[in-house]
Amino acid sequence: MSEYVIRFFLGGIVVSAFAMVGDILRPKSFAGLFSAAPSVALATLGIAVDRHGAGYAALQSRAMMAGAIALAIYSVVVCQTLIRSPLTAMPATLISLVVWLIVAFGLLAMFGGGT
Repeated sequence: MSEYVIRFFLGGIVVSAFAMVGDILRPKSFAGLFSAAPSVALATLGIAVDRHGAGYAALQSRAMMAGAIALAIYSVVVCQTLIRSPLTAMPATLISLVVWLIVAFGLLAMFGGGT
């Protein structure tokens, strides 16, 4: 239970810091990008280092980076699919999910995402 309390407070502090950075940047749409995801990742990695050591946290950070790269590619594929085809949002996202899975697991396989 105390791990969740620590994660809650640490995440809240880092969310606030990233929200301030996002508020300074233009356009304002970056504010959300710089608030939630990085702060949750940092809080999780901090707890992972404390509980399991640096090696485990390094493994988790590689998985987070692979997921982030895959999400960026997925987002581009969804946007391009919606622009260039007659598909609506649901089929485009479901089809593009395959791209996300291939990229994420491919990166993990190539760059040591194993336990």
